[in-house]
Formats: sequence, C-alpha cells, structure tokens
Amino acid sequence: MSIFTKAVTIALKEFPQVNSMIDGEDLVTPGYMDIGIAVSAPKGLVVPVVRNAEMMGIAGIELKIKELAARARDNKISIDEMKGGTFTITNGGVFGSLMSTPILNPPQSAILGMHKIQERPVAVNGQVVIAPMMYVAMSYDHRVIDGRESVNFLVRVKEMVEDPVRMLTEGQDPVKILLDL
Repeated sequence: MSIFTKAVTIALKEFPQVNSMIDGEDLVTPGYMDIGIAVSAPKGLVVPVVRNAEMMGIAGIELKIKELAARARDNKISIDEMKGGTFTITNGGVFGSLMSTPILNPPQSAILGMHKIQERPVAVNGQVVIAPMMYVAMSYDHRVIDGRESVNFLVRVKEMVEDPVRMLTEGQDPVKILLDL
C-alpha cells in the first residue's frame, strides 16, 4: 500500500483536481494530501487517514499505515483518525478481487481500487509471456474531474509503480538529481 500511496501523492501533485472536492457551491483543492487507506476491521471496512502523505517517504508511509491498521483491527481507531481524507485507496485484492468498482468516500472526488495480482499472458516484444498483472480502477466525481484527467492520473500512478527509481525521486530524472543539475 505504501508504494501505491507514494505514487498517488506524486500523481496528485501533477493533477491537483483529483485531490479536490465540492464544498457547497465551492470547489476546494487542499494544499496537502491526506490519503485514506481502507482497512478491514472486525466490524467491517474503515478508512483511517495518513495525514500529509506527500511529505513522507515510502518507509514513513508504510509505518503509518501499519500503525493505523493495527489500531483499526484492535478497535482502537478514533473518529478523528478517519476524518478529513482528500483521496482514498482501497485494496480488494487482499480478498481475492480481480476487478471491482470502488465507491467514493464523500466528500472526496476520487478513490483508487487495487485488485489481486495474478499471472496472465501478455505480449512483450512480440512474444506472449506470463507476467504478474494487477488491475486498478478509479471512481471519480465527473463534476470535479474530467475523464481525460482521470486517465492521465492513472497512467502517472502506473508509471511511478512500474519505475520505483523515478518514484523515489518524485518523478524527477535520477541522473539530474545525482549530478545536482
């Protein structure tokens, strides 16, 4: 979850509309990314929030998710720890889901659904090979987010997950960072 959370924060910087929400007559785009992470608790799914996830590295995000998930499973999560998210990630894959439609967590305008990783035949350089594949789906409020923007956001998340070095450098060229250019 931490890798996808980090990828989402990078993509949200590029596509801030996906991090927006409607508040009455106003469109609000927060300057922070409080990412809700759906967690299976004894009484059902709950969504604790990783506050200011854009400021954290993958290890910090992983530790925070682990802490919040443990508190949720022990029924010790507070209402305040589940309020105020700007975007949510849910992982039906842990239950074996191959594909589903995630449901928005109002007032948020988007949610990313991750699904089970499963080996599938895919074409690589003109050859059919077996490779691990995972479907992701995003539900979004079309009043806030345009279809083109949502697809570009998903593509950016995919690029970051498939290129961890680029993700660790926040989408910047690692050579330029190393050479301080």
